[in-house]
Amino acid sequence: MTLDAASPAPARRLAGAPISWGICEVPGWGRQLAPERVLGEMAGLGLTATELGPLGYLPPEPAALRACLEDHGLSLVGGFVPLVLHERSPEGALRVAEQAASTFAAAGAGVFVAALVMDDAWSRPAPLEATRFGRLLEHLAAVAALVDDHGLTFALHPHAGTLVETAADVERMLVTADVGWCLDTGHLLIGGTDPLAFVREHGDRVVHVHLKDVDADVAARYRAGDLTLVGATQAGLFRPLGQGDASIAEVLAHLDAHGYEDWLVLEQDTAITGEEPPVGSGPVLDVQASIEFLTHTAPREERVA
Repeated sequence: MTLDAASPAPARRLAGAPISWGICEVPGWGRQLAPERVLGEMAGLGLTATELGPLGYLPPEPAALRACLEDHGLSLVGGFVPLVLHERSPEGALRVAEQAASTFAAAGAGVFVAALVMDDAWSRPAPLEATRFGRLLEHLAAVAALVDDHGLTFALHPHAGTLVETAADVERMLVTADVGWCLDTGHLLIGGTDPLAFVREHGDRVVHVHLKDVDADVAARYRAGDLTLVGATQAGLFRPLGQGDASIAEVLAHLDAHGYEDWLVLEQDTAITGEEPPVGSGPVLDVQASIEFLTHTAPREERVA
């Protein structure tokens, strides 16, 4: 599948992500499609770069990883790394971070995207008292320094089901942690933060971008506890860009005004729990719709009025 040859090429630096095909770090998320299919469909849409996906989904050895991606005309942008940083001893998390950062750097990536999880099973987050929150900040700074030593950009990722989920979580981390942020338009909205307001107020903190759109009504059901994240995803939580409530065109205009010129990673989180959709159908159609939205509806020329 390819975009219409008459369509102008996207002006921004667009990358794909395996999560748009249901490839996810969260335990029990759903069917994991084969890398050959996922990477092939990305390339068929004209994308030339991708994030890694869960550690172990693609070859872990950098040379093999590069070869796997190059077979599809893709390069590596970076990857998403869940970390447990509030426990007394950070050695396990630091080993995970070191392994991931080494792989990313050796494979030519530039960004290390970190999520702060309660535990490796992605248990529901619980409030951290002062001592454990202090540990989290200390260990977060250590990871950011480690990432910098590998020549990578560190980006903190707000994410549903993690310790940086709610609007209060986001505000607390903005004040207490001196790190760059991954602007994830969907997960901010899910947690109750207006992504447009985030860009307006904190655009100088944004070092990486995950673009996803969200149905605000389904997000409210998730926040109320009526749906799990997987259940909400299956209920249509994530939408192709421009079809949800995350103000994507306006967010992009403000990113342009702030001079952001790095990667925009297209993500429509998908959970496939039934039969595998035929090649050329299913998730790839949502990604195509998002690319077309960015190409025709929110081109680079848009500016803040």
